[in-house]
Amino acid sequence: MSWQDNYQLWQKADLTSDLRQDLTAMAPDEAALQEAFTQPLEFGTAGMRGVMGPGINALNIYTVQQATEGLACFMDQLSAEKKAAGVAISYDSRYHSQEFAFVAAGVLGAHGIKSYVFDSLRPTPELSFAVRYLQTYAGIMITASHNPKQYNGYKIYGPDGGQMPPEEVGQIVAYIEKVTDLFQIKSLRQNELRDAHLLQLIGEDVDQAYLAQLATVTVQPELIKKVAADFTLVYSPLHGTGKMLYERVFRQAGLTKIQVVPEQAILDPEFATTPFPNPEFPQAFELAEALGKKTGADLLIATDPDADRLGAAVRQPNGDYHLLTGNQIAALMVNYLLEAYQAQGKLPADGVIVKSIVSSEFPAKVAAHYNIETRNVLTGFKYIGEQIEQMEVTGQGHFLFGFEESYGYLVKSFVRDKDAMQAAVLLAEVAAYYREKGLTMYDGLQSLYREFGHFQERTVSFDFEGLAGQEKMAQVMTEFRQNPVSTVADVAVTRVEDYQAQTATLADGTVSKLALPKANVLKYYLADETWIAVRPSGTEPKIKLYFGVVADSEAAGLQKLERYQAALSPRLQ
Repeated sequence: MSWQDNYQLWQKADLTSDLRQDLTAMAPDEAALQEAFTQPLEFGTAGMRGVMGPGINALNIYTVQQATEGLACFMDQLSAEKKAAGVAISYDSRYHSQEFAFVAAGVLGAHGIKSYVFDSLRPTPELSFAVRYLQTYAGIMITASHNPKQYNGYKIYGPDGGQMPPEEVGQIVAYIEKVTDLFQIKSLRQNELRDAHLLQLIGEDVDQAYLAQLATVTVQPELIKKVAADFTLVYSPLHGTGKMLYERVFRQAGLTKIQVVPEQAILDPEFATTPFPNPEFPQAFELAEALGKKTGADLLIATDPDADRLGAAVRQPNGDYHLLTGNQIAALMVNYLLEAYQAQGKLPADGVIVKSIVSSEFPAKVAAHYNIETRNVLTGFKYIGEQIEQMEVTGQGHFLFGFEESYGYLVKSFVRDKDAMQAAVLLAEVAAYYREKGLTMYDGLQSLYREFGHFQERTVSFDFEGLAGQEKMAQVMTEFRQNPVSTVADVAVTRVEDYQAQTATLADGTVSKLALPKANVLKYYLADETWIAVRPSGTEPKIKLYFGVVADSEAAGLQKLERYQAALSPRLQ
């Protein structure tokens, strides 16, 4: 069907009042209509994410119903036992998130599938935990994570609590594509679901079980007790789900002086204090820094609206705060964990940390110092979850830590997605460890640099908006493959990994097979230990350039980053 045909269907449909108003406002803008009605919102292995509004290329109750109909039809083909296990559903603080959650429950109910829906918003990691705790077959999380206010999203989790694997997602997508009329999907109302025992509200029952597991994250509780009276932590939930549990989580860990950023503890779908509710951005920490300076806080922590990502800033000797990168946070956590386990005689000989291929080698080098293996996986925490599952099933390997450079970390495997609540507890303990020594985490980071080298990373994003953007992104990746990179700023490329072709090619032409699944990623290794990756985002219209360097000093590392970025950026512009 043409975009005009799709548009006419929506004009004739009995839309909700807000979508009807948005559609009327969109009418004079043909470009906007084409964007909304030409092609459906892509449903990938990370689910779907897009702006909220009318159309097949947006998040609205009809596209949410369509996605859920695909999941329900997939579950209809399962055994009666698996189907009866049902689906856990959670949601964040965004516009329509709660509505979308109950819309999904209504579609599942029409197929006789029971939903366990949280009574109010909860973090993404708690949804992952709930799937495992309640032993449901699947989970749905309504969230757009750290995206701006106009976005929302829909993620599906599998029985292990990790995001649904690609094979199952492919089958669900096939069912989604069979839904030809978005306005004729059968759904039950909430009262009908309750009468039929197809909807159960959950909340404090799961909270208590999740909190009990979070209590096991702390490695040396006595450290926090020693410094608790003088240790101040500032926390911001960035208007999101972290607000629901943060105080109980921190106090359970022994922290007593917790200051929440009041303006950002308001559950506001407008994200009024920060247009980008992303703990990666310095602007998101401005209010936390101001409060930190008033209270003399040792550590600032912020979590994104669905509380799966964590960012942090540490106080420096002059009282200013230094914003840590996700890779630096991971290195500090890995070093602390492995040192503590070793001191306690609990460091397993077959211990493993797992990271994505675009994350720093810094934590890997720290792990190697303790004779701990590092495994690399594709970007997407589901792949870290798969490694955990494999270790548990085979008995080969003992999971110790998982992370992605994009501010996602996992300490204990009772969750199978990145968990900012776990990370917050551990990071506070790391800060207490250095505080007890009379140091800050910034001092600790400098110590690691002196021991292992100055590792620095940078990610540069290039936007490709609109329908033409997808085509342009494909062209850029094709051009990289057709015109291979052999040198970058006069430094030789010694190895090229093409994860789409699943090949690794050395400078002498020797080709070997990569073991990881297919993905549209290119990674280059240079003669000076630098690595560079080119990867289209799975959730946003962007191509990302990742750089990782190691040098003798911070200044030398920065020079390398600038030089390599200047050399490659023109190929994406």
